[in-house]
Amino acid sequence: MRVTVADDSALFRTGLVRLLKEAGITVAGEARDGVELLNLISADQPDVVIVDIRMPPTRTDEGLTAAREIHRRWPGVGVLVLSTYVDTDFAMELVTRAERSVGYLLKDRVQDTEELLDALRRLQRGGSVVDPEVVARLMGRRRAQSPLEELTDREREILALMAQGRSNQAISEGLHLSERTVESHVGSIFSKLGLEPTADDHRRVMAVLLHLGRP
Repeated sequence: MRVTVADDSALFRTGLVRLLKEAGITVAGEARDGVELLNLISADQPDVVIVDIRMPPTRTDEGLTAAREIHRRWPGVGVLVLSTYVDTDFAMELVTRAERSVGYLLKDRVQDTEELLDALRRLQRGGSVVDPEVVARLMGRRRAQSPLEELTDREREILALMAQGRSNQAISEGLHLSERTVESHVGSIFSKLGLEPTADDHRRVMAVLLHLGRP
């Protein structure tokens, strides 16, 4: 796997690069800001990019802007946003737009090398990942035990398809089930995950976030 790293903190960037190399990953390039990152990718596309949210010159959302631009121009390149900040708007956008090969982890995860490497592998395969802490913030509460454990195998399968952005009709066709049966399973998923009756689209997004952010 080839990874490009973008972070304005030279200390953090050096440590992350060392960690990746020790894990057998090729570091294709290093950038200090979004513009430099886009230039690097334009010249040599990696498998995955790791980017911070706040970088020069304004230190606000340059990383997110770069992440969106990368996904638009090079959809085959995975993007892992790695930050100390929880940007719930970006996490919600990630799911509602059914983006693939996009992830969002907090920098604390760097302390767990295998957690980081697993996220990179998932992005390289076209999957997505959202940090459980971000999910907890979006859900507005923490849970001692993951409610996902209460789902049946069929419900887990349907939730995974929901995470791919598929409608109930598409799920029913793919699994050879009636649409009414799928709707029943989806309702059961909402109930087991403790998602209160509101707009179905909102509950669908919350359910998918829980799925993507599973430990």
